[in-house]
Amino acid sequence: MIRMGRTDTGTPARLPDEEGFVERDGVRICWERYGSGEPTVLLLPTWSIVHSRHWKAQIGYLARHLRVITFDGRGSGRSDRPSETAAYRDAEIVADAIAVLDAVGCDRVVLAGISCGGRYALHLAARHPERVLGAFVIGPSLRILSPPLEARSEHSFDDPLDTDEGWAKHNRHYWLRDFEGWACFFCGEMLPEPHSTKQVDDMVAWALDTTAETLLLTECDPGYGDRAGAEELVRAVRCPVVVAHGTDDRIVPFEVGRRVAELTGGELIELPGEGHIPQARHPIPINLRLRAFAESLAETSPARPRSRARSRRPRALMVSSPIGLGHARRDLAIVAELRRRVPDLEVDWLAQPPVTDAVLAAGERVHPASADLSSECDHIEAEAGEHELDAFGAIRRMDDILCANFGVFLDAARDGAYDLWIGDEAWDVDHYLHEHPELKTARYAWLTDFVGWLPLPGDDARRRELTADWNAELIGHIEGAPDVRDVSLFVGDREDVVPGTFGPGLPEIGGWVERHHDFVGQIAGFDAAAALAGRAAVRDELGLAAEDELCVVAVGGSAVGLPLLVRFIACLPELRERHPRLELAVVRGPRIANSAALAADGLRVLDYVPDLPRLLAACDVALVAGGLTTGMELVALGRPFVGFPLRGHFEQRIHVRHRLDRHGARHWIEYADATPTAIAAALEAALARPPAYLPVSADGAARAAARIAPLLIPA
Repeated sequence: MIRMGRTDTGTPARLPDEEGFVERDGVRICWERYGSGEPTVLLLPTWSIVHSRHWKAQIGYLARHLRVITFDGRGSGRSDRPSETAAYRDAEIVADAIAVLDAVGCDRVVLAGISCGGRYALHLAARHPERVLGAFVIGPSLRILSPPLEARSEHSFDDPLDTDEGWAKHNRHYWLRDFEGWACFFCGEMLPEPHSTKQVDDMVAWALDTTAETLLLTECDPGYGDRAGAEELVRAVRCPVVVAHGTDDRIVPFEVGRRVAELTGGELIELPGEGHIPQARHPIPINLRLRAFAESLAETSPARPRSRARSRRPRALMVSSPIGLGHARRDLAIVAELRRRVPDLEVDWLAQPPVTDAVLAAGERVHPASADLSSECDHIEAEAGEHELDAFGAIRRMDDILCANFGVFLDAARDGAYDLWIGDEAWDVDHYLHEHPELKTARYAWLTDFVGWLPLPGDDARRRELTADWNAELIGHIEGAPDVRDVSLFVGDREDVVPGTFGPGLPEIGGWVERHHDFVGQIAGFDAAAALAGRAAVRDELGLAAEDELCVVAVGGSAVGLPLLVRFIACLPELRERHPRLELAVVRGPRIANSAALAADGLRVLDYVPDLPRLLAACDVALVAGGLTTGMELVALGRPFVGFPLRGHFEQRIHVRHRLDRHGARHWIEYADATPTAIAAALEAALARPPAYLPVSADGAARAAARIAPLLIPA
């Protein structure tokens, strides 16, 4: 008996509310429960090549409405790997499912299963009808019900072969020789859809959590014999059945799904162009259909929340990215300008901390559904190292969080009767609306301050391939569904767009952005002239004398900046030695806890400062991370600063650096080189030569609002 861990490939959108093990005949099965609604959905395991995380795109959405149970099938995840072939027959998996339901205390469930899991669902429904309300099966693996796919029938599984090409890899000798090669090939065949690199990477990582020896044990008679036995099993299913099957399924022929629907009298959902695992590649339709199916079977079907009666006042839903407080400041400025043009405008904010702090402080209304959002900041902070963040990889590994949060948005949007949705780098909203334009029910405005997911110098060929593929998907979305975005705004000027292309064979970035966006200039979110006029008052509030030099330290709204703060504080003795009248004011940020690491004699540690530009206007110099908002605020205020961009952060190192350098920023230090002496020298250089910045437009918010406001006028 072998027990192994479980490989995850990102921060889960939702952690289980309860988890445990059941044991049958010496085999331990790991289960998890999420949510507490009704009815209960049992997301069944599939073939042991992957564990229950293959349902990650469903769990976050479904668990807000239903009770969800998963378990790792024997041979995968945290469940045991028995060493006998008989232990992997369908009847054993079904018995495991019953044991899990008993352990959780659940009498009847809606079943959901994909591939082998679809077969397990049919088996369970046929043999234990008293436990099953209905079955939702995706690409059910009963290949015996249809002629095999030609490519899979050419080679023997048991005999040694003289080739390893294509489906010749479906061979026990190849599995034992190169299991990773088999996993890469098979997962690629499961996901033939374009731009499926993330899902393939996930599946391969999960496959490598088991072994060829274990997987070979699963190649056994499932227990129903020939085609007649399979049809008899399927005909015995009496509960409602929905069969979803991709027309480009290269693992189980589409005709199998059609036949299962015929034999059960179930509904067949044809998924044009989809491969074998649509719940991973295009999860939103599966989530919506599975939830609707489950709720239709509830003994007391839950009442659908009524949409608010549309008032005569126009209504907008603002989705503001939590990755950086700059989004909140510019979005508040845009909303203020919109209200000048549409005085009776109602705005709800779908947002997360720290954005909600700024929004509430401004007297705005946070949508109650915001509490259901999975934390993007928690994920980013978990991905960060010591002043290091692989921004592209972190966003790419946030896929289940983005999927869950789009579900929250969709529910809020449907129930709110909004005239307009505004997404400020709301990647989840933009991605899934372009994947499924039919879900758009209001006008939609998009804002961003960068376009292009770019590799850094020194990145390997794989990273260059992945960023280019990501960009190709974005380009295909925008050009393939041009009506999704009613307005697309670039926060900045044409010259702020980085030079170069999106990747090999892809368009030039600047020209493409110009064709698909309107440029509105920088959105400062504050009045620079007023902030500078109040400079003396702020210095008086801080108790500074005229000869004192104020250095403001600000590292952004997340906890990623903590190591940089600590590094700055360690430099304080040398800074004071060179500048005895230097005062260091550290803006701690809303997600950085006050601690001994932030303590030093004479150090001013400020909690969250909602009006940071007012403080920046009062400084003589600033030490900042490499973010865009604070850098451009300092440029607008004419204050010198030294920047320390995060290692691995393509946006800060390419897009932000290009813009700030263009505006006249000159002082940058690599974190690895940030010794006390180097920081002191850079600070002196910044103080010695007044900056000569390009002017920053003061009307960006007004220009953005002028483009968005017409969307609030009824068509």
